[in-house]
Amino acid sequence: MAVSNNITAVLNFIALLCSIPIIGSGLWLASKPDNACIHLFRWPVLILGFLILAVSLVGFVGAYWYKEALLALYLCCMALLILALLVLLVFAFVVTRPDGSYPVPQRGFDEYRLSGFSGWLRDHVTGSQNWGTIRACLQDTNFCAKLNSEYVSASDFFAAHISPLQSGCCKPPTACGYQYVNPTMWINPANPVADPDCSLWSSDQTQLCYNCNSCKAGLLGNLRQEWRRANIILIATVVVLICVYVIACSAFRNAQTEDLFRRYKTGWV
Repeated sequence: MAVSNNITAVLNFIALLCSIPIIGSGLWLASKPDNACIHLFRWPVLILGFLILAVSLVGFVGAYWYKEALLALYLCCMALLILALLVLLVFAFVVTRPDGSYPVPQRGFDEYRLSGFSGWLRDHVTGSQNWGTIRACLQDTNFCAKLNSEYVSASDFFAAHISPLQSGCCKPPTACGYQYVNPTMWINPANPVADPDCSLWSSDQTQLCYNCNSCKAGLLGNLRQEWRRANIILIATVVVLICVYVIACSAFRNAQTEDLFRRYKTGWV
C-alpha cells in the first residue's frame, strides 16, 4: 500500500474505535428505566454508533486494499453520520438546557417543577397523549421499591441524594407536609393545599405520585441528567471523528495524486 493508504487505514481504525464509546453511551442510556419507557430517546445514539462502526469497517477495507469506490462511499457516509451526530448533540443540549430543579430546605435531594423544563420535552414526553403509556411503564419498574430497602429512618432518607425520578414519583412534594412512615408511605398532610400534587399522592404502592406533575418533572430531570452525562463522551468523540475525517480526506486526495503520478511514470497516461 502507498503511504497515504496506510494513513487512511489507520485513521479508519481510529474511527472504528470511536464508535465504541458512542455505542457504550447508547447502551447506558437505553438501560435506564426512564429511557426504557420513552422509545423516542432510547435508540438514536445506539443506532448512530453501530452505523459509524459499519462505515469505519468499509473505510478500513477500502483503504487497506485501496478500493476507491469504498473509500468514496466511506467519506460520503461518514460526513452524513458526523453531521447527524452533531445535530443530535445540539438538539439534546438545547432541549435539556432548562433545569426545573429547586432545592428543598433540610433535604439532600432536589424537587422539580414541570414548568422549569423545555416546552418540547413537556409536549413530547409528558403530554397527555404519551403520559399514560409512560406512567404504566414506570409503575412496572422497581425504582421506588428500592428506596424502602436502602433507607429506614427519616433522617437517612432526608439526607439521601435520590434521583430526580425517585424524588418526583416515589414521594409527595415536601410542601404538603406529609409525615414520613417509610420512603414510599406518607400520611397526614399538614398543608394539603400547598401543591395540586398533594391531593394526588397515594400510599398505595401501585399509585404513589405517578399521576403527579412532580413525577413528570422528575422524569424530565432524570432525562436531563443522563443526556448531559452522555453528551460529555459524545462531544469528545465527535471532535476526534471530525479530526480523523479531515485528515482522511487529505490522505485520500494524496493517494489519488500518488496513483496518478505512478501511472504517469509507467506510461499509462
